[in-house]
Amino acid sequence: MKSLLLNLKYPALAGALFLASCGNGSKTSSTDSTTSITDTVTTTEKLAAIKPAGPAPEWGKTIHPEMQAVIEKLVSYGDKPVESLSATDARKNHTPTDAVMDLMKENNITLPAPGVDTVGKEIPVTGGNIHLRIYTPKTGNGPFPVIVYYHGGGFVIANLDVYNASAQGLAEQVGAVVVSVAYRLAPEHKFPIAHNDSFAAYEWVVKNAASIKGDAKKIALVGESAGGNLAANVSIMARDKKITVPVHEVLVYPIAQADMMTKSYVAYEKAHPLNKAMMTWFTKNYVNTMAEAADPRISLVNANLKGLPSTTIITAEIDPLNADGLMLADKLKAAGVTVDSKNYEGVTHEFFGMAAIVPEAKNAQGYAAEQLKKAFSK
Repeated sequence: MKSLLLNLKYPALAGALFLASCGNGSKTSSTDSTTSITDTVTTTEKLAAIKPAGPAPEWGKTIHPEMQAVIEKLVSYGDKPVESLSATDARKNHTPTDAVMDLMKENNITLPAPGVDTVGKEIPVTGGNIHLRIYTPKTGNGPFPVIVYYHGGGFVIANLDVYNASAQGLAEQVGAVVVSVAYRLAPEHKFPIAHNDSFAAYEWVVKNAASIKGDAKKIALVGESAGGNLAANVSIMARDKKITVPVHEVLVYPIAQADMMTKSYVAYEKAHPLNKAMMTWFTKNYVNTMAEAADPRISLVNANLKGLPSTTIITAEIDPLNADGLMLADKLKAAGVTVDSKNYEGVTHEFFGMAAIVPEAKNAQGYAAEQLKKAFSK
């Protein structure tokens, strides 16, 4: 499992992807300042050298150069299509994180030291245990606001390491404790186990916030792709079970409905790193029957969305799930929820964790961080 091994070997590198191009804003001596300027110029030159080798792909003529370079690197590994594999074998494929990290290594791009400490925690859930990775800012004594983070992977693949960059970066930019949730994956654990695990993790955070230097009155949710679906469901379950509702949720290209004939599914049917065939495969692996895909926990656009927290939705242009996010934003607004959303042009699914190389990712992460800080300040 090259993706897992790379992330285990270079955990700081994976986490620092989020902040690779960001300054720290602190005062320095004249020597440090000169060094910082030199390093910034050098990094900028190295980033400028990362260019695609060929023309834009047929499925993404509007793709931006940096994004295309990442996709080209991912394709260069020669992995078999996910939809042709078992879940076990699919988890061994390279990931977009691998592609970004390899491009950085090839171009000698270095990253700042992490600004967080991490610790693992096992918690009990119905039928077993799940793992949490807790990121705590190194500066400040707390209590800090808390973000519960849910990774992507179609409910079937990926792990905390693959999405380490997003979780660590949120902790560093927001100044929050981040609890990243390793919910159990399908097909070993079918619907609705990932949803129930996700809520159990949130309940644990609500009850134990003080033990992780967190403020139980300032808890937000963030999720990417399948994780965006899970985050929204946790808000719904918190409302329905009458426990503390999150103060905000950030949903990054969330899975929000089951119709695979939307405008974006048709336009980006063969896109990378996510396409229509993969989404069909993910769905079949997670649900017990395909009819379950219409369940409002998966098709969020059919759920009762009233009374949910303010929501930020981030979508990517070249993404089968683009329409899902836009449709969900409209449904949330119709339900009276305060929604702020941005669509990023020229990028694909999974771009959010690529700030080290992709400018739109840096912008999207900064936008998410500002939205969270605004919610926590109320």
